[in-house]
Amino acid sequence: MKIDSVHFYVEDAKTWRDWFVHHLGFQAVTRTSSFHTCTEVVKSGSVCFLLSSPLLPTSPVAEFLRQYPPGVADVAFAVEDVEAAIAHAKMHGATVLQPILEQNVGGTSLKWSKIAAWGGLTHTLIEREVEDTEIGRRGDAENSVTVSPRPRVTASSLITAIDHIVLNVEIGNLERAVAWYENILDFRPQQVFKIKTDRSALHSQVMVSPNGNVQLPINEPATRNSQIQEFLDVNRGPGIQHIALRTTNLVSAIAKFRATGLSLLSVPQSYYTQLKKRPGFPLSDLEIQAIAQQQILVDWQEHTSLEAENNAPLLLQIFTQPIFGQPTFFFEFIERRFQAQGFGEGNFRALFEAIESEQIKRGTLQ
Repeated sequence: MKIDSVHFYVEDAKTWRDWFVHHLGFQAVTRTSSFHTCTEVVKSGSVCFLLSSPLLPTSPVAEFLRQYPPGVADVAFAVEDVEAAIAHAKMHGATVLQPILEQNVGGTSLKWSKIAAWGGLTHTLIEREVEDTEIGRRGDAENSVTVSPRPRVTASSLITAIDHIVLNVEIGNLERAVAWYENILDFRPQQVFKIKTDRSALHSQVMVSPNGNVQLPINEPATRNSQIQEFLDVNRGPGIQHIALRTTNLVSAIAKFRATGLSLLSVPQSYYTQLKKRPGFPLSDLEIQAIAQQQILVDWQEHTSLEAENNAPLLLQIFTQPIFGQPTFFFEFIERRFQAQGFGEGNFRALFEAIESEQIKRGTLQ
């Protein structure tokens, strides 16, 4: 299993196509439309985003936007055997929204189906016979797909892959959501986080697909004033809070993103003063200066030996402001050095505190 594509439902697909091209260096690759829905497809590296907006009130996108603010409506997974995956999902109680369809496009045999997930979120499961194509589903709900060449990771691709996708669920629903992904899609629990400050708290469980290619942290609020609760209130239910996009050189990429006017969460310089005091600090003065200039978060696994310390798995992360104006969906950018796995608790806490600062500015956290 791997992430095939992510489908955003937005008010103006062309505007958001241009946003991804201008701010994040994506390529606009194709456009499809029906009488009621327009869909733009943008790609960078192995990342494929579909952006759909309504042309008429009868569009399924319009129906979604009457219930929820703009955001992620569907996360599609590429699977080896869609019939087996859907049979397994149905056996464990999943709601099938679209029965399996089969289509031959340009000599490529495609099978796909869609199941309901949490809130307005759905998951499309896609099987294809050839691996030199990338599937872009139409946003017109007319049971068809389009096939376009798989994007190649080039030197100009600032974004190379999706690292993980984060789902927020209501308080008390974390265990149910974890069980759903275990039972329906065979995900397995990995790391657990309980983040608490003087003001608020959250609980998080990281879920991972059997082959390790898909990472899905699930958050629930642990206090009524948590930033997760604010998301749920504004989003009018559970949904995708953020997507982490991987890059091979985060410092360089963020400098370029800032030059386009991309708005990012700020980090106080005191954070870096405290960072240097942690045991096993793995960065040179020059590296930490460049990282601090771009306000990037840093986390690592502490080791006792000098050799291990010099090659310590290192996480570099930074987060945008919410992109749709309301405190809902945002992007993360991440670089993993020396095979860094999982998620660092230090960065998780720093993100939580940074979003708390934004809550205070909005007046939603006292």
